[in-house]
Amino acid sequence: METPGIRQGLLIVSGLSGSGKTVALNALEDLGYYCIDNMPAVLLPQFAELAMTQVAESREFRVAVSIDSRNRYFLAALPRSLAALEELGVDYRIIFLEAEEKALVKRFSETRRKHPLTDSQTPLVDGIRLELDLLAPLAEQAVRRIDTSTMTPHELRRLVRDVAGIEAFAGLVVLFESFGYKHGTPLDADFVFDVRCLPNPHWQDTLKPLTGLDRAVCEFLDAEPAAGAMLADIRGFIERWLPHFERENRSYITVAVGCTGGRHRSVYMVERLRDHFTEKGIHVQVWHRELSLSS
Repeated sequence: METPGIRQGLLIVSGLSGSGKTVALNALEDLGYYCIDNMPAVLLPQFAELAMTQVAESREFRVAVSIDSRNRYFLAALPRSLAALEELGVDYRIIFLEAEEKALVKRFSETRRKHPLTDSQTPLVDGIRLELDLLAPLAEQAVRRIDTSTMTPHELRRLVRDVAGIEAFAGLVVLFESFGYKHGTPLDADFVFDVRCLPNPHWQDTLKPLTGLDRAVCEFLDAEPAAGAMLADIRGFIERWLPHFERENRSYITVAVGCTGGRHRSVYMVERLRDHFTEKGIHVQVWHRELSLSS
């Protein structure tokens, strides 16, 4: 039975080695979560029962556990453990961190850390690919997948805090993310919209140093009929399909909007989408990837 005002659940943090799981757990710990790294999957139900006892006594239930490829000898037990959590009435959520292969190779090369799935017969790239296959079931069940390829640790901590901050919110959350195609497409997007066909403020000398958060850039794009038409089409598409995702009990939808550099048109479009859907009562988050800003 759920304690009023307290969400009886836990966050399961998983992901690829080198994608930032330690940073994510540290961010959650700073928020007051009790965090356990590399918990054997088979122990999840017993741990959850103990945590639920704590809820009854102190109304606190802020718990996060990390399960990854270091857990590979216990991963076969994960489906049974998750089913046991559901039988106990524990509302668990999985956050999965990932990154592009070249970014992971670079991180391991710089830190000289050993990948958990490499040995004398398994080079780094093969270990990364093996891990991706091994953790695919966790990735598929994740309510939120976060691509950390271009993120700094500070940006990841901030995004994890945003995710954790809405755990008590009941309903669908829409994340609008702006990005630049020249820096790569986000891996975690459910929908990607390309706005590079719109007039580019970058080619205006007075607008080039600004961003889509600045009034002058907004006024420039507001005056462009194509920008208004594109906004209306994206808005209409999302409005049409959001109810279908809500019926599937989805918790997060990530909508990525990209332009060339990720500083003008995509930022403008994301801000306009945020204003519209916030007014309609949708719980919205925004992440401007190339500006290193989230809100």
